[in-house]
Amino acid sequence: MSATPKPVSKLIEAFGRLPGIGPKTASRLTYFLLRSGKEDALALSEALAELHSGTVFCSVCCNISETDPCAVCSDRARERDKVCVVEEPLDVLAIENTGVYKGLYHVLHGHISPMERIGPDELRIRELVRRIEGGGISEVIVATNPTLEGDATAMYLAGILGPLGVQVSRLALGLPRGGDLEYADRVTLAESLAGRRTL
Repeated sequence: MSATPKPVSKLIEAFGRLPGIGPKTASRLTYFLLRSGKEDALALSEALAELHSGTVFCSVCCNISETDPCAVCSDRARERDKVCVVEEPLDVLAIENTGVYKGLYHVLHGHISPMERIGPDELRIRELVRRIEGGGISEVIVATNPTLEGDATAMYLAGILGPLGVQVSRLALGLPRGGDLEYADRVTLAESLAGRRTL
């Protein structure tokens, strides 16, 4: 017979299924909720319940939103001829936080990864192609992660979007601001040299 009550074990197991949460962190979170009182646990329960009932996928950009279309797609002040393609909704937040980009977005919800058996058909690429075929878009900025999978996804997108008559660009890669050259890896240094710009 287990010394851990069944509801506690069940919550530890549920937390443990989340990305980046190991058994110890799952246990700490569970016991924190037990100690903090019923109100915190109920607030978390309500927030989790609303997570799916209060959100939808935007029918235009495939981002997660409270409304359809989302606030970005509905904003007539945005540059409507540019679409930035990202892997995940969190990438939209990261770019929006810069305050620099004023165009639209398209969320793929993943990247091409043969090892994980994720091909183009599992991503929101068909929706992107339909948007471009609908007209009005002159540039697609591919903002996939600088990984093997991100590169494969970017190359695939360039191959299918180029013939549609839009300019396809990719985010610049290279050295992070404040970093030292001596600590940069060979690939990052090579990309920095290849993407150098005139001062």
